[in-house]
This record gives sequence, C-alpha cells and structure tokens, in this order.
Amino acid sequence: MPLYALGDVEPDIHPDAYVHPDAVVIGNVTIGAEASVWPTAVLRGDDGRIEVGARTSVQDGSIIHCTPHEPTIIGAEVTVGHNVHIEGAVIGDRALVSSGSVVLNGARVGEGAVVAAGAVVSPKAEIPPRRMAMGVPARVREGHEVPEGYYDRAVQSYVRRGQRFRAELRRIS
Repeated sequence: MPLYALGDVEPDIHPDAYVHPDAVVIGNVTIGAEASVWPTAVLRGDDGRIEVGARTSVQDGSIIHCTPHEPTIIGAEVTVGHNVHIEGAVIGDRALVSSGSVVLNGARVGEGAVVAAGAVVSPKAEIPPRRMAMGVPARVREGHEVPEGYYDRAVQSYVRRGQRFRAELRRIS
C-alpha cells in the first residue's frame, strides 16, 4: 500500500487495521484497531491531522483531508461510504456518512447520526446525535431519530471483511 511520510511525519496505522494496497495514506494520519481503508481512498494529512477510529471503514474512492486549523476526526465504528469527501470535520462515533456525500470544514456530525447519500454538510454545520441530514445543503430530517445499534451489522461486516482481506487478498497479475 502506498504509505508516505511527509517530512518527519509518518502515518500511524494500528497493526490490526486493514489498508488496501490501492489506498493512499500520507503524513499525519492515525488509523485505529480493526479499521479498514478500501481501494482508491486517499487520506492526506499534509496540513493537519486525520484520525480514524477503531472499527471504522473508509470505503472505496473516499477522500479525507484536513486544514492547519481544522483536523479531521472520525470516531470509532463509523461507516464512511463510497466516494465520500470529508474535509476538516468531526464525525462522532457510530455515525454513517453515506455514499457520495460531502462534509465540509468545521462541520460536526453527532454520534450515531446519518448523513444521507449525496448530501452536502455545509461548513460549521452541526448534525445532532442520532439524527439524519439530507439534501444540498444538508438539513436535519425532523421527526426521525436513528435507532440505537442501527449500524452494528454494517460495522461488524467491515471488521470481518478487513480481517479476510488482510489474510486472503493476493494479487494475481
């Protein structure tokens, strides 16, 4: 996998994490235990830091970046869907950032919250815990609370998938 130091700063990847060989991790990036980073995802910690919590999956094509004043912090047991862009934001534990969505500088997504597919969370916006945000710009869906444990199966699925890929993936060409 392409891991790059930037000056004296190297990524810190837990030995139980899985980073696909076609993902790119640069600079000040920490990846927790049993987390997974999938093909063509890019985590670029050049201007600040990126933290990916334990058992979090960053799926194919996602771009995670930061700024000098706004680190990107992704909590534990978070699902970051395919082709997501997160820039200088904080994502709470057990949240879901659905495919094709964008979460911008200074935004905060609460614990257990959902950013719906294709939504754009504006700079400095806050999504409360266990609520769903939809649309462009993303707005909290009134009257809908995400049930406790809603993502447990998805989190466990990606933990198992990362373990399988770490043990069984082999290039054949």
